[in-house]
Amino acid sequence: MHMVAAINSALDNEMQRDKNVVLLGEDVGVNGGVFRVTDGLFKKYGADRVVDTPLAELSIVGLSIGMAAAGLKPVAEIQFSGFTYASFEQLVSHAARIRYRSGGKFTCPMVLRSPCGGGIHALELHSESNEAIYSHMPGLKVVIPSGPYEAKGLLISAIRSKDPVLFFEPMKLYRAFREEVPETPYEIPLGKANLGKEGKDVTIISWSTMYHVSMLAAKKMEEENGVSCEVIDLRTINPIDTDTIINSVKKTGRVVIVHEGPRNAGMGAEISAQITEKAMLSLHAPPIRVTGYDTPYPFYKTEKFYLPDIEKVIIGINKAMNF
Repeated sequence: MHMVAAINSALDNEMQRDKNVVLLGEDVGVNGGVFRVTDGLFKKYGADRVVDTPLAELSIVGLSIGMAAAGLKPVAEIQFSGFTYASFEQLVSHAARIRYRSGGKFTCPMVLRSPCGGGIHALELHSESNEAIYSHMPGLKVVIPSGPYEAKGLLISAIRSKDPVLFFEPMKLYRAFREEVPETPYEIPLGKANLGKEGKDVTIISWSTMYHVSMLAAKKMEEENGVSCEVIDLRTINPIDTDTIINSVKKTGRVVIVHEGPRNAGMGAEISAQITEKAMLSLHAPPIRVTGYDTPYPFYKTEKFYLPDIEKVIIGINKAMNF
């Protein structure tokens, strides 16, 4: 399956398993979603469980919170992650706080799905990588898969979680490649990173599309320079799998963090802080960040200059190695 089919399969599995799982969002029903992720589910489960909503992100999220508190398991879709800003107040003031505010009497088992990331020549607010913003909010889990197999397992875990989960889906990876994905349901635990490649000289930490860029950079460095790179796919942005990160950095002594979101107060800064707090004496060089720039995401003519690429990651690796 490619990622679109894997996510569709996860939704189908969970809707079969639990009648309380309900989909809602703009065009998720008859049209099957803007990227056809929910294609076929309206016909299979009907308008009561696959609900086309008005173009109103604040209402979609507010409605989902109420449904979740009442015992349903809504999976809401916001068509692009840049549009989630319109629902920010509901997410932060209500979804993230309902368990705390009610002393545990209420939970908010909802999932907010949204395509994210750049590299597809989209319009303004269609290519945001805003995971750092939501990871700062206690009570919200943030997940970004890097492939079809992970997308299905992580989404099923997100739907079964008692807490609100923002499930960001990299648009560039939707149909980029295929993997073997079981048709039956399975879970990948939230909060657990994936060690994609073992190495001994430098640790590369990334997620989403940048995981694949990092893997290519690691391969090139090993083939051309003999540098052994360990590559971690974070998968869950909040909570972070600190143990996997620290264990790797203690082994290699060097780290490069790669993400396409802006640099200032990005997830790379938080990961760097945790590394220096918990593994500073193991470091042979300061943590290196390879990121997007502190600007609005650019229009398509210049987006290739904005996004980290293989060469930028290699420059970062060399900085760590030559410190």
